[in-house]
Amino acid sequence: MARFPAVIDVLLSACDRAYDRKSWHGTNLRGALRGLSAKEASWRPGKRRHNIWEIAVHAAYWKYVVIRSLTGAPRGSFARKGSNWFERPGGSEAEWKADVALLDATHRSLRDAIARIDPAALDRRLPGRKTSRTALVTGAAAHDLYHAGQVQLIKRMMPRPRTPGGRPGRKR
Repeated sequence: MARFPAVIDVLLSACDRAYDRKSWHGTNLRGALRGLSAKEASWRPGKRRHNIWEIAVHAAYWKYVVIRSLTGAPRGSFARKGSNWFERPGGSEAEWKADVALLDATHRSLRDAIARIDPAALDRRLPGRKTSRTALVTGAAAHDLYHAGQVQLIKRMMPRPRTPGGRPGRKR
């Protein structure tokens, strides 16, 4: 007899596949960031456009918002000052790696918050919100996938180094 996975397990799987686990859809958010240097992550596709570094911190911030909504944690405890979009005009490799580590840690915290959801409360609206826990968690996964695609497009737009023969270097 086949065992159907618990709803919480399905939600965890959806979040993981959108963030850092293999899936049929292609590159997830963490995979899109893998191997980028600080210089590449801070390259801007145009004036007043976000760079990949800003997208990474933005994704961490919204995972934090979902955690707060699920757990009732107070506002103001995000690891970076500000909200939503955080200007990242460039920085050192260590600073870039620290922001990617923040994204990884926030994802792990989100997983912990999802694992603690009472399955009976999944479809009830969250206090003070118009959305359910299920909608919030699936939205968080969709948010990661949206930004994974955005990062992949920005990488394609980046100027490529030229080979000694004058041809563009390898594609990303």
